[in-house]
Amino acid sequence: METRTQEVHIDEEDARSAETPGVVRYVLMISLALAIIALSVIWLTGSLSTPETGGTADTAKAVAEDGGKMP
Repeated sequence: METRTQEVHIDEEDARSAETPGVVRYVLMISLALAIIALSVIWLTGSLSTPETGGTADTAKAVAEDGGKMP
């Protein structure tokens, strides 16, 4: 602490009464990465385990059910 005339100047560490290690930053980064990985695994397992639909799969199914007849 330094006193100049009527002003008192205190450095950041003394003003906070502690130091700031920045641990919260790492907790947030790690939890964000884990959340992205978990949601990606959920999305991929869901998309790989569902039957193929859309596009040519539906067209082939419709043609097979129709007996191959074209309108």
